[in-house]
Amino acid sequence: MIRPATRYARSGELNIAYQVVGDGPFDLVYVPGWVSNLDLMWEEPSYAGLLERFASFSRLILFDKRGTGLSDPVPFDQLPTLEQRMDDVRAVMDAAGSERAALLGHSEGGNMCILFAATYPDRASALVLVGCYAKRIRSDDYPWAPAWDERIREIEDTERSWADPEVVRTLSPSRADDAGFVAWLTRYLRASASPKAGAGLLRMNSMIDVRGVLPAIRVPTLLVYRSHDRDVNVEEGRYIASRIHGARLVELPGQDHLMWTGNADAIADEVEDFFTGTRRGPEPDRVLATVLFTDIAGSTARAAEIGDRAWKQLIDRHDEAIRRQLDRWRGREVETAGDGFLATFDGPARAVRCATSVVDAVRELGLEVRAGVHTGEVDVADGNVRGIAVHIGSRVAALAAPGEVLVSRTVVDLVAGSGIAFTDRGEHSLKGVPNVWQLFVVEQGRHAG
Repeated sequence: MIRPATRYARSGELNIAYQVVGDGPFDLVYVPGWVSNLDLMWEEPSYAGLLERFASFSRLILFDKRGTGLSDPVPFDQLPTLEQRMDDVRAVMDAAGSERAALLGHSEGGNMCILFAATYPDRASALVLVGCYAKRIRSDDYPWAPAWDERIREIEDTERSWADPEVVRTLSPSRADDAGFVAWLTRYLRASASPKAGAGLLRMNSMIDVRGVLPAIRVPTLLVYRSHDRDVNVEEGRYIASRIHGARLVELPGQDHLMWTGNADAIADEVEDFFTGTRRGPEPDRVLATVLFTDIAGSTARAAEIGDRAWKQLIDRHDEAIRRQLDRWRGREVETAGDGFLATFDGPARAVRCATSVVDAVRELGLEVRAGVHTGEVDVADGNVRGIAVHIGSRVAALAAPGEVLVSRTVVDLVAGSGIAFTDRGEHSLKGVPNVWQLFVVEQGRHAG
């Protein structure tokens, strides 16, 4: 999907970044939790897929709250209240030409949606809360939130270790071992707010208490929670639902707090059913992509030669070298298995240049890698890629000699005029893949960047 244009709405003296996606029969305003960045949302396939799903049955309006992402920053001693954030929603709706909209709030974003729906029933048609809480500090009548001293420690740790990769184990344990996702999420947090702003927003959120507002909500309301969410207790959802007239609570399995990871399709099913009365399930997400496979040649013998500890250190350096090249050439790491990488690119020339750069970089470590590149349609689901194009890329890599980059004829045709030179390697049968495939080796030193 082409990334939507970012526009700006004026809210008082500030500019609030927003986007509009889809042309469905009703408007749906999505309010993200804590911090956000409109641009980077679309770079993570699982996040982009969920937003596209919402936009398939609505006109989706999304924005960065003041002080986060692409919206104007605010002084650290003037972090926004829920009231000010409500003003931002009204400003965005006005700028988008939306007189009335349903609200979908995730986590802390749900608190503002609750207040907006109760305050402006003429502008709110429905309310969906995903992993939302009513207050953030524990009390006798709300025992699920952190105690004040626990919250203070969390705030201090947040500023001291901003965007620490370990945060994934709380927010999205299902993706904690996905190096590509961890790299994206830490970059997303850094691009969404500074360390001081992130900690300051947590401090401001600690003051939130919307319990008294809940009975005033008179719009249709759906709550969706995961039963073992590591950040918000499902009991908080039950509490909120019991105090909103006619609210429906759906509990789903899972530990993730981020709604776009784990069983995100199940969340989308519930939201779509709530608004439309149908459960289509997700559309197959097929995109054209270039896949790159790399593999260390002679890895078993080398590991036996230098020993486990030295081999582990060498593999770590190998992984760092490859990730530097992926960053350089805009590749997205999909999977790391043993001593090999699978990555995707939105352009075949960048994939080829990345592959040759990887060969050179890893050779400096005393290793030789073989690499294979192919372009074709892939199925994207929850950050992973599947399909025949992936199998072809893997088989092409397996036929490469140590230190070689082998590509399919499809890649050669698509990079014509790029200055990359190839040598014909003839036709080959690829195991498990129909037809005969003509393969080419990239001429090292003749891949002008």
